[in-house]
Amino acid sequence: MSDAALDPISSIAPLLAGRASASQRWSHLVFLHWRVDADLVAPLLPAGLVPDEFDGTSWVGLIPFVLDRATVFGSPPIPYFGTFVEVNVRLYAVDAQGRRGVVFVSLEASRLAAVLAARALFSLPYMWSRTRLQVATGVASGPQLRYTSRRHGAAVAHSDIVVRPGTRRVVGDPLGDFLTARWALFTRTRGRTVHLRNRHDPWGLFEADLLRLDDTLLAVAGFPGLTDRAPDSVLYSPGVTTWFGTGS
Repeated sequence: MSDAALDPISSIAPLLAGRASASQRWSHLVFLHWRVDADLVAPLLPAGLVPDEFDGTSWVGLIPFVLDRATVFGSPPIPYFGTFVEVNVRLYAVDAQGRRGVVFVSLEASRLAAVLAARALFSLPYMWSRTRLQVATGVASGPQLRYTSRRHGAAVAHSDIVVRPGTRRVVGDPLGDFLTARWALFTRTRGRTVHLRNRHDPWGLFEADLLRLDDTLLAVAGFPGLTDRAPDSVLYSPGVTTWFGTGS
């Protein structure tokens, strides 16, 4: 597929078609990304998709954040079950129409009801895990965020990430936009690959320092040895409120 046929990468989200079906607040996001060979990514994608590439390679992301203020079809924010720390492993793909989106290999979450609902409604690979965010303040070099996750029934699948957000804003960075300005996800449900749209305000992105990484989620997802080297990109965002459209 030629670049001319691909949806352009833009930090501004296109409008949703019709009424939003749900919304969520995403806060304290850390984007850890590694370059990977597209041949490793392709077998993990739903039918009809190919790896999306930047600078000659595909990418895999390990992304922890806080999800809260979840609503469905205009409901008030869902208490308790709509609030949790999530840690996901995601890939980047393109379909035959040139539409870009993310593909989740796994999503760790601590609310079993949310895990079961996402699996049943959208066939998303949510995993019930013990997830947590701890914020260390009073550190001379600035606050530190520690995200931990341990999958119930599969302790081998765990993650421990410590990051210090920076103060230098990232603006107009083509790689940063490629990795974060994603306005859809792909999932395989009821025998077909579905494209689910979302939109939110442009990210406020900042450089960040990775202080600790003890992770097996990437290896379990199909990328053994990846964490033996440092990520190729580390970014942080305070967060956005996101709205979701219907599938196509």
